[in-house]
Amino acid sequence: MNTIKKDRLIILTAVFAILLVVYLVFLYKLQIIEGEAYYKESRNQQVTTSTVVAARGNILDRYGRVIVSNKSSYDLTINESELFPSDDSVDSNATILKLVKLIREYGEDYIDELPITTEPPFEYTEISDTDKARLQAYMKTNKVDENATAVELLSSMRTRYKIDSNYSAEEARIIAGIRYAVNVRYLINTSDYVLVQDADMKLISIIRENNMLGVNVKESFVRGYNTTYAAHILGYVGLMNDAEYEKYAELGYSGDAKVGKSGVEYAFEKYLHGTNGTVQVTSAADGTIISKTYTTEPKPGNNVYLTIDIALQEATERALAATVNTLRAERGYDISEDLLGNDKEEKVTPTPTPTPTPTPSGQDGEDEKEKIDDEITGAGAVVVDVKTGEPLAIASWPTYNTSTMLENYSKLLTAKYSPLFNRALQGTYAPGSTFKPCTAIAGLTEKTISTSTRIKCTGVYTKYAAQGYAPQCWIYASHLTHGSDNVTEALRDSCNIFFYTVGNNLGIDKLEKYARQFGLGESTGIELYEETGNMSNRANHYEYAGTEWVVGDTLQAAIGQADSIFTPLQLAEYCAAIANNGQRHSASILKEARSYDYSEKIVQRTEEVLSTVKTEDYNWNAVHKGMELVAKHPDGSAYATFYNYGASTVACKTGTAQKGENITNDGIFICFAPVEDPEIAIAVVIERGQSGSRCAPVARSILETYFSIKSASDVTETEGSLLK
Repeated sequence: MNTIKKDRLIILTAVFAILLVVYLVFLYKLQIIEGEAYYKESRNQQVTTSTVVAARGNILDRYGRVIVSNKSSYDLTINESELFPSDDSVDSNATILKLVKLIREYGEDYIDELPITTEPPFEYTEISDTDKARLQAYMKTNKVDENATAVELLSSMRTRYKIDSNYSAEEARIIAGIRYAVNVRYLINTSDYVLVQDADMKLISIIRENNMLGVNVKESFVRGYNTTYAAHILGYVGLMNDAEYEKYAELGYSGDAKVGKSGVEYAFEKYLHGTNGTVQVTSAADGTIISKTYTTEPKPGNNVYLTIDIALQEATERALAATVNTLRAERGYDISEDLLGNDKEEKVTPTPTPTPTPTPSGQDGEDEKEKIDDEITGAGAVVVDVKTGEPLAIASWPTYNTSTMLENYSKLLTAKYSPLFNRALQGTYAPGSTFKPCTAIAGLTEKTISTSTRIKCTGVYTKYAAQGYAPQCWIYASHLTHGSDNVTEALRDSCNIFFYTVGNNLGIDKLEKYARQFGLGESTGIELYEETGNMSNRANHYEYAGTEWVVGDTLQAAIGQADSIFTPLQLAEYCAAIANNGQRHSASILKEARSYDYSEKIVQRTEEVLSTVKTEDYNWNAVHKGMELVAKHPDGSAYATFYNYGASTVACKTGTAQKGENITNDGIFICFAPVEDPEIAIAVVIERGQSGSRCAPVARSILETYFSIKSASDVTETEGSLLK
């Protein structure tokens, strides 16, 4: 037994000895024979830690159709410590010129922030306040006279950056521009300077092949758009300016982060923006990546669902453009004019105007006299869900293509008709006769009239004739009157005398109270930037008109003139409140936000009632009936558009906003449908559209699209009907 144990011990000892010898031989080879080679290889490897940009969240419509997503891209960045080492071991200026030459050869533009012209004679260019502050900070830090000319500043840069005298003035300007941008970048934060965004892959390959020290290729994302519509809603993303960096740095944003600049991208930045990660990359001397190790995983942003129906949005924009083109063509204006991205996938053709029994001349204040200035300069249309207040479509004309917005930005800023201006949310217009339903409800609720009250139209309102004020009804221009109207008939006829009387009996204070309950002159609750407009009132009348309030102002306010100005969104929500028997909902455009993998609901839209106009049902019925007659009665101002419309019943009101003696009036139109169980409300405004009846074809086209989608949905149970 002891012999067996002894043999085992000998065997184990022998095995251990053999292993030890093998290990010592391997160690000798590794450290002595091949040690120098391994040492050189380790010296040639480079370990860098860099930021991994997190993907931004997607933007989807109410049905989950992706509108905006991400595309992988590559940015060229400059690392100051690598390209401009303190020991001058790199010919930085030569590298810059070589880099710019490559960039230009591949048709790319680089970001040059030096506000000096690129060719002699060198002069300062016009710059923003932010860029001006950067220039001043640079001059102060580098002890340059704040009153130095552009030539003097460039001369000081030539000295500071050791730009060889053999370089031409243009080459020196290129070098100075990039070095200035890098220098300024480090005055405000510590991020690498992004020289080229979304660079072409061929350029990236050449940069990598040349292994240009200090010039880095950084993986990033650019926004990809699945629609050419909804530009004013979606907005855009871009690099931060100084003020934005101060705001977002506190939230952990890196200095080169892209943030929402406008629209939904800006409004929901807190949901869409992801959290960047970090990665350690080991690279060989030739640039080959040996390994990647994530020290912090990036977390993509959340996905945002809007209340918008992108199919209805596209149809609304097409309908608005078609009607505008029709009116412009009728007046002899060129409808093929390029508005920098306004052209869509298909050619927008003018919409034929129905021509049944004509509306009486001058309805809603329409002036048939030839005007000097009749060029349509803009238009807006909004569609909302009556039951919830949710915006379903928000259109502004002219528009632009979001995909090409950044490259066209400087042109868009100065383009004819201001395509960047969102008329649907920021344009403010006198409502004209579309305000009369508000006056009617106020009078009925305050009992200055009842549904059976009749007021005789004599063509002229004579109550204040002795004081020199006797406004007329629009029909009196044709030497006609409306006779005796009740409130329903007065809405059908849009009788000014009726509403002058109601407004006078109410007084401006009560009229203002009801207007505000309808949301006119109030915030709608939408998260995008909007104007709140103004409801005529005593308090700020002098500010608007430069005169003290008089009784005539009350009469004009009652028919939607005076100082009243509202946005198309406010008018759409006002119309929805009329349809909804006085209940006004928030116009929040956020339906919900979900985590990047869609597994978790981050926030859900809740219905919010902002105000309620309380009155008896029979009062609502009288107003609804009057608005319905505007569309279905031969005397109604929208009859020409809706006389043969059978998809649903429609209640509407046309309006005309007077612009001045030599300017064609704005056209205003509101409607809701179906009358018996309202689903959607629409507001349309066309600048210098002449009258509200000229806007009605836009609404009809929208209604046809909405109900055709809904009809298909009812049958197939696929996308298209409103989510409840």
